[in-house]
Amino acid sequence: MRFVDTAEVIETLHMIQVENLDIRTITMGISLLDCAAESGTEARRRIYDKVTRLAERLAPVGEAISQEFGIPIINKRVAVTPLALVAGACADERYVAFAETLDRAAKEIGVNFIGGFSALVHKGYTAGDRRLIASIPEALATTERVCSSVNVATTRAGINMDAVREMGEVIAQTAALTADRDGVGCAKLVVFANAAEDNPFMAGAFHGVGEPECCINVGVSGPGVVKRALEKVPEADLGVVAETIKRTAFKITRMGQLVAQEASRRLGVPFGIVDLSLAPTAAVGDSVAHILEEMGLERCGGPGSTAALALLNDAVKKGGLMATSYAGGLSGAFIPVSEDAGMIEAASAGVLSLEKLEAMTAVCSVGLDMIAIPGDTPPETIAAIIADEAAIGVTNHKTTAVRLIPAPGKAVGEMVEFGGLLGRAPVIAVSGLSSAGLIRRGGRIPAPTQGLRN
Repeated sequence: MRFVDTAEVIETLHMIQVENLDIRTITMGISLLDCAAESGTEARRRIYDKVTRLAERLAPVGEAISQEFGIPIINKRVAVTPLALVAGACADERYVAFAETLDRAAKEIGVNFIGGFSALVHKGYTAGDRRLIASIPEALATTERVCSSVNVATTRAGINMDAVREMGEVIAQTAALTADRDGVGCAKLVVFANAAEDNPFMAGAFHGVGEPECCINVGVSGPGVVKRALEKVPEADLGVVAETIKRTAFKITRMGQLVAQEASRRLGVPFGIVDLSLAPTAAVGDSVAHILEEMGLERCGGPGSTAALALLNDAVKKGGLMATSYAGGLSGAFIPVSEDAGMIEAASAGVLSLEKLEAMTAVCSVGLDMIAIPGDTPPETIAAIIADEAAIGVTNHKTTAVRLIPAPGKAVGEMVEFGGLLGRAPVIAVSGLSSAGLIRRGGRIPAPTQGLRN
């Protein structure tokens, strides 16, 4: 007989109703490798048919689980094989039509985003990679639900600086094509180092070539729950703080595991991973920045912010790993500026600078995420920021990413509004010093010695 712990049930209900605990996303990964065809028209037909067939029940099953378990499931999403690998078999020169196909499929099955308009170019380009990357600005400007990512570096390969330079230009072009919406196209574009193949979070999700035909990955949330837990130990030393976060992360992850396994069972596809990341929102009480301030910082971005974030990230992983044998994706703490109420406050006050954010990315889950910068920032400067972030990831054997939004017509201090989970953000300053000479050199930055592990 299974006994129900009433106290745990009440605690979980309180987490959901008061502390903003939710499942941020159920993401179905789908392999499209068998959809390749010499005819672009035929390949797109196969892609649409496969996505709509395998994922047709994803949204209703997610809603049913949410209703039956009383657990909010905010997003239902799909991630597919990097499109450059699939579309490369056809003779089409422009890949925007593939993005439009993904967008139609996403609308048909009722998911909010579909990720995988992607290319992996950390060591060089294929012809398909070049065509896809050139199509990104128009694709993101003309579709609603398609997300794109490009992996430009790995610890084993080093940094492809030709791709870094091109992505600086692509980001600038994407912002220009969505200028009427504050450059929102860039919010759907991520540039990676060491991209994870099983990441359920957008905009960087894609279904890696080492993944099964189809699987379910779940991303949890819960910054508000962690902050409330720390409020109960206001005078404790940092060892107790770490232990408190670990225990809380365990509870959050167990809920994610439950939802993932139930979705897997109902949809008849394998359970992949639970991503342990604390994913914030702009809602009050759901902020990673406020967790750091609860540890004792006057304001996130001040001295001590990197150390506090390192503690948080480590404790979340340790607690989550005890709750599931299948942790994956990015797993840690996100610091997306526009999606975190505390980050928005700190950036608006001028405390949280681009340089401090970069330092914090050395110890957090991802990287420079959802940061609005002046619309006239040169593409070479954007590329140099990408290169800096990639260097952190490559050197430290971790995933790092850049999701910058050059806000057209906006200057430092002005606010951009994206709405929904994408939130709002103040435009923050970027150094006026030129990096053009470095970026024009191109080539590859060699892999560090720690990448040679065999």
